[in-house]
Amino acid sequence: MDSTILMQYILHLQKDKKLKRIINPDEPHRLKKRKSSELWVYLCSSIMSQQLSVKVADVIYQRFLNLYGGKKPKPEDVLNTPVKTLRSIGLSNAKATYVREVARFEIEKGLSGRNVAPMDNEAFIAYVTQIKGVGRWTAEMMLMFALQREDVFSIDDFGIQQAMVRLYHLDTTDRKKLRAEMVRISEKWKPYRTYACLHLWNWKDSQK
Repeated sequence: MDSTILMQYILHLQKDKKLKRIINPDEPHRLKKRKSSELWVYLCSSIMSQQLSVKVADVIYQRFLNLYGGKKPKPEDVLNTPVKTLRSIGLSNAKATYVREVARFEIEKGLSGRNVAPMDNEAFIAYVTQIKGVGRWTAEMMLMFALQREDVFSIDDFGIQQAMVRLYHLDTTDRKKLRAEMVRISEKWKPYRTYACLHLWNWKDSQK
């Protein structure tokens, strides 16, 4: 990340006095952008990794690649792979079906940069959640980590909720009020809400 941009986002987020306490300027976050042509594979990987540890998810993803000679497959290859074969690498029946649905979507509509780059965040979320098995949270993670969008706030992420409740001493008895307060706080972070989320995740993990 360019040092000027880094300083801009840190100075901006540090206007929030509570968030400032958990930001370490010496450990900047970097968003690793993936090629847009790989978005559908990234999405398959995201589906495979849901509710799994990083270690187990990595093993299953490698098994997935091994089905295609150790290389990233074409969507046609995945669509032609029986659910039974996908289940043999450790995927549930639902995940195997969803991965095939992603491949079908890539063929029929596409997740290329040409298709998704012009979309704003909400338009992208609406676009990819057409795919069975892809929800808003998965779409938000794609925006953050695959498309490198800097201003994404994942309000339904459990880790973000836990971190904000602890850092801002939020009341959790009324879910509607909690969400409203989280949104209100996050408004101050624009246009760098993604980086705020990254710092919140890191801080929460460091508290264990």
